Amino acid sequence: MKLAKRWLIQIKQKVWHQLNRKTSKTILALLLVCFLVRLLPYFTPIHAADIAQSQLALEFSDRNGLPLGTILTRDQEHTAVVPLNQVSPQFLHAILSAEDSRFYHHGALDLKAAARALKDAIHAKRIVSGASTITMQLARMLYPVPRNLSGKIAEIWLSWRLAAGMNKDEILSAYINRLPMGGNVYGVEAAARTYFSTPASELNLAQASLLAAIPNNPTYFDPLQHWERLKQRQKYVLNRMVQDGYITRSMAERAYAEEISFQSRQKEIIAAPHFLFWLASQMEIPPTPLKKGGWGDRSSSIRTTINRPLQKFVEAQVQQVLSSLAANNVHHAAALVINNHTGEVLAYVGSPDYFNEAKLGRNDGVQALRQPGSTLKPFLYELALEKGVIRPNTILADVPAHYAIPGAKLYSPTDYTKSFLGPVRVRVALANSLNVPAVRVLEKVGVQTFLDRLHELGFAHLDKSAEYYGLGLTLGSGEVSLWELAKAYVTMARQGEPTPLVTTIPHPSFPLLPSPLPKHTTWQLIADILSDNHARATAFGVDSVLKLPFSAAVKTGTSSNFRDTWTVGFTTDYTVATWVGNFDGDPMRQVSGVTGAAPLWNRIMLHLHEHRQPAAFSPPEGMVQLPICAISGLKPTPDCASVVQEYLYTKDINAYESQNNFNLLSEYDEWLAKQGQSSFGSSQLKILSPHNGDLFLLYPGEEAQQKLEFKLTGTSSEIVEWWLNGEKLATNSANSLFWTLRPGNWTLEVRSSQKSDRVNFQVELASKKPTRRGFSVVNSPVLQPSSQ
Repeated sequence: MKLAKRWLIQIKQKVWHQLNRKTSKTILALLLVCFLVRLLPYFTPIHAADIAQSQLALEFSDRNGLPLGTILTRDQEHTAVVPLNQVSPQFLHAILSAEDSRFYHHGALDLKAAARALKDAIHAKRIVSGASTITMQLARMLYPVPRNLSGKIAEIWLSWRLAAGMNKDEILSAYINRLPMGGNVYGVEAAARTYFSTPASELNLAQASLLAAIPNNPTYFDPLQHWERLKQRQKYVLNRMVQDGYITRSMAERAYAEEISFQSRQKEIIAAPHFLFWLASQMEIPPTPLKKGGWGDRSSSIRTTINRPLQKFVEAQVQQVLSSLAANNVHHAAALVINNHTGEVLAYVGSPDYFNEAKLGRNDGVQALRQPGSTLKPFLYELALEKGVIRPNTILADVPAHYAIPGAKLYSPTDYTKSFLGPVRVRVALANSLNVPAVRVLEKVGVQTFLDRLHELGFAHLDKSAEYYGLGLTLGSGEVSLWELAKAYVTMARQGEPTPLVTTIPHPSFPLLPSPLPKHTTWQLIADILSDNHARATAFGVDSVLKLPFSAAVKTGTSSNFRDTWTVGFTTDYTVATWVGNFDGDPMRQVSGVTGAAPLWNRIMLHLHEHRQPAAFSPPEGMVQLPICAISGLKPTPDCASVVQEYLYTKDINAYESQNNFNLLSEYDEWLAKQGQSSFGSSQLKILSPHNGDLFLLYPGEEAQQKLEFKLTGTSSEIVEWWLNGEKLATNSANSLFWTLRPGNWTLEVRSSQKSDRVNFQVELASKKPTRRGFSVVNSPVLQPSSQ
């Protein structure tokens, strides 16, 4: 029995061992197959169809049929694709002589040229000549690799794959259609049309040899910048063509002597280059056949919403404003103009000069992501009003505030002026772009709630979490584009009704639009605040460039370290968004939103309404304008120092009539203490120290030395009576009084005219003397020692 059992165990172990071996082999085989499958694309030949280029040219016109320009591909590379039989033989011979004269006689690599280059390098102890074939150059164009040993190996391997899947003519065709020809021009056809206004098939010898000279180093031999260098390279190309037997010496000399002038690369684009390239890359445009000539059946005609005269005006203003700011290290700007009624884009300027590569002209400031500064604040206040977190007459505290952020330093927002205004109305806080009140409002609304609203408004690039942005979201801690900002402000101009931005005529069909954002009354109120020139006078003055001779709502923004300035605003007819800064992030000097982007905004707005002023904004529906005290936000009392008009909800009128008691909260104490006696005039009497509920410890042996300072504000020069537990301590006009501590429960009261204030505090005996000077405070901030 035991023996049989032992046999069964041995058999089981052998079977299990065999199964494990088979399983391991199967797993290894599967892993090997997966590895080979992943490597397979790197071993397969590359065919012409695999690297085919689009052959559709796009011709654009403005809304009235005026030409804007032609682009040859749907990206920023100005390219046209033609077959070999539509290219001048002169150019084909020139490019072969210049780059790879033995192209039709070797494989992917020219071993003879490689050996010669190696020999020359050893003899001269430096690289004298290269050995890259046209196939290798094409490989580098398709997949740029580092200029090191591993990169060269990858380039050679890709060249073999190209040679395995394509014949020589296909390789040459792909090569000449991708040649870098200076600036953003690529390919012989694009170069011929851009520089000579002629197709590649009609290039003569002089033109062909010049174009064939450029690809060796497109920047160094740029025809518009370095003509003499290019002529020297042309001489080299012509000499090689003579050596290869394509032309005679006399033909080369005549071609070299022929006078040729290059046209500007800008010729094919009359206006709005950034817009044309962006539109072509973003939209699927159905082809509309053109009349014969031009680009023939490879062309499509697109009528855009751009107004060309307006576009040219905005482009000119961008240049002029930047000229005036050059001394402040300002080099770039962008602008967008939109019709509020239709959502049509009327002007689109991405940079001051698209064709200036040295100044990063091809960067598109309309689509670039930058920190928006304070331009998002109006959307926060609208949301807070909509949700009832604040009301139009709410008083916000513009005083120092500190927020503990996990894993970061204490966050203490400040305003541009580094000063604080104390209690301010919602209107004043938004119109003057005060940072601290905005952060306080965001804290009440919630960062996630605000972020959700911004997503509703179209800020798709704010794609991080609420924790990532934090309370700085309303001050511009995220990144948005000028396009997104303009679109959101159009929604505001339309009183919460979103609309897509339209770029072509007829308008394309759009998916079902989201429903209007609720409570259009709040949007009307925000527009009223942003158009209130007097409300923003504290920060901007009453005669700034934000003031226009008609109703216009406007908001500025400045990012941290003065890298970006924004001004976005609207009338009932148009929205204008402007950005001024530097594409490389270099800080500007002494430039803010009102001095940087605002002058550009001002010029565009005045031009738009030169012949017809816009209608005034509608007053907020369902609201009543009533006088309120500027300090309390309540119905004015006889001692209110400043009375202003403000819109109130009709449902708040009863509370407005009945409430007239106003006391500043303890959050104002630090600010009040720094303002002196005249901060509020005689509008309020308030005890700053001690705080209500403070507990002080009196230490044995130092009873006579420990004194507490009673401090108040709002006394001006009036006589004040100091009372402690019902007994008068003193009568004077000072705003402070020192009192020797005694154990007990105390009520401090101050009286002046018809005003008064009181606080309760305690003093207890301590069990032992502290190790430091002064006294301790329980459940309140630690007070510093007082002395007279």
